Amino acid sequence: MGLKEEFEEYAEKAKTLPAGTKNEDKLMLYGLYKQATIGPVNTDRPGMFNMTDRAKWDAWKAVEAKSKDEAMKDYITKVKQLLEAAS
Repeated sequence: MGLKEEFEEYAEKAKTLPAGTKNEDKLMLYGLYKQATIGPVNTDRPGMFNMTDRAKWDAWKAVEAKSKDEAMKDYITKVKQLLEAAS
């Protein structure tokens, strides 16, 4: 299985994470997912009254130095860790 296929498999598994998953972990996964699928941030930072989108944007911006492959690997590792912790 190639990296892209494994990434897509774990992106599906991420949808099964428990509702109690910490927001910090969800934001990390969001940023890694966006970096892996789109690349560096390509939008302006949302305004300060849009706190949810701003937090997502910040999470993506925090990992923009990673290559798409690095982001995919980190995403897979993080999903594995969260699934193991939930078991």
